[in-house]
Amino acid sequence: MKRLAASSWHAAQLAGSALLGLFLLIPIVALVATLSWDDFLGGLRNPLLVPALRLSLVTTASSLALVVVLGSLLAWRVARNPGRVSRWLEAVAQLPAVIPPAVAGVGLLLAFGRRGLLGAWLDRHGIALAFTTPAVVLAEAFVSAPFFVQAAIAAFRHLDENLLVVSRTLGASPFRTFVRVGLPLAAPGLVAGAAMSWARAVGEFGATLLFAGNLTGRTQTMPLAVYTAMESDLRAAQALSLILVAIAFALLFVLRRVGPGVALPGTEARRA
Repeated sequence: MKRLAASSWHAAQLAGSALLGLFLLIPIVALVATLSWDDFLGGLRNPLLVPALRLSLVTTASSLALVVVLGSLLAWRVARNPGRVSRWLEAVAQLPAVIPPAVAGVGLLLAFGRRGLLGAWLDRHGIALAFTTPAVVLAEAFVSAPFFVQAAIAAFRHLDENLLVVSRTLGASPFRTFVRVGLPLAAPGLVAGAAMSWARAVGEFGATLLFAGNLTGRTQTMPLAVYTAMESDLRAAQALSLILVAIAFALLFVLRRVGPGVALPGTEARRA
C-alpha cells in the first residue's frame, strides 16, 4: 500500500512538473517558432529598435548604479545592525517588489510630478522630472531596488564575523572595513543581486509608462517599444521581444554561474 502511494505521488510530481514546465516554455517557443529569419531581420530594421535599445541601456545602467551605491549602504546597515530600525528599513526596501508597477507609477507621479508632493517644490526651482529621461531612471530604480538590496543583505549577513573583527582590531575604520573587507567577501552575492536588479529594470513597463510616458528617443524603453510595435507591426514586436528574451537568458546564465541560491526579495526576511 505504501509502495503504491509512493508511486502515485511520484507520478503526480512528474505530471505537475511537466505541465508547469510546458506552460512556462510554450510562449517562449512560440516567439521563436512563429517568426522566420527574414521576418526577424526585417523586424530589427524597425525605427523603434535603436532608440529604445540605446535608451534602455543608458537608463538601466544609471538606475543600477544608483541602486548599487545606495542599496549597498542600506544593506550593510540592515545586516550589521539588527534591531527594530533595521527591520523597518528592510521592510521598506522590499515594498516595491510587492506592489503593482502601475501603482508605483502613480505614486512616483504624485511624488515627483509638477504638482506632486516633492515635484511642486522641484518645479519652482526649474527641475521637471515627470515625462523625462530621468523619470525613466527613477522608475527603474524604484521597482528594481528590492532585488539588489535583499541579495546584498543576505550576502552581508553571511560574512565571517571574525574577519570583520580582525579588520577593526588592526585599526581599520568602519568605512574601510566595509570597502576593503565587506564588499570583496560579499561580491558574488552582490553581483547576482545586481544582475537581478538590472533584469527587472530592463523589463520595467507599468511604472515607466505612467511616470515617464512613451516618447520615442526620450522615455520609450524596449518594453514600451514592444507595446508600440504591437499596434502596427507584429513582426517588429516579436523581434524586440526576442532581444529581451536573449538578455534574460544571458542574465540567468550569470546568476547560475556567480550567485546560485541568492535569496529573492522577501525570502531572507521570512527565514530570519
